[in-house]
Amino acid sequence: MTLVIQCAVTCLIFTAIVVPTQLKDPLLHIMSYPAPIRRRVEALPQYADRIKERKRRHIARKIASVFILGVILAIVAYFSGAKSFSDAFWHVFILFLAGNLFDVIVLDLIWFCHSKRARIPGTEDMDKAYRSPWHHIRGGVMGLGIGTVVALISGGFIYFISQ
Repeated sequence: MTLVIQCAVTCLIFTAIVVPTQLKDPLLHIMSYPAPIRRRVEALPQYADRIKERKRRHIARKIASVFILGVILAIVAYFSGAKSFSDAFWHVFILFLAGNLFDVIVLDLIWFCHSKRARIPGTEDMDKAYRSPWHHIRGGVMGLGIGTVVALISGGFIYFISQ
């Protein structure tokens, strides 16, 4: 039951982080937009400088986030009773899986694909690109890979502190 509650809290925290920033400044998440939309935005003069800056920081943020999440979720798993590598790995993987599925289904396929508020000015006519589910499904599969790495980091962290 604790894991189910933690999964729900994970989804709520993820939503509280992503949706307000998406609504305030969609360019914060430009690297997560479908490629045709990114290309259009990159070609628009009002966004040229902001996009270059976002690209540089995107990879560094992702890598840092993986390690930070690995440690935070290891602590959550540890206090939930995961005292071995495998227990921590599976606990964190399930948390990440729940968040990833919620992101793909609710935030991407339901909200992002159909919300006019997620549109970047200058791309409003690109409804087909915004509604394309395959970009989000592919992202969800990549998210499983990232989740596996986070779970491995968490499991390793628990392994070393339990020795």
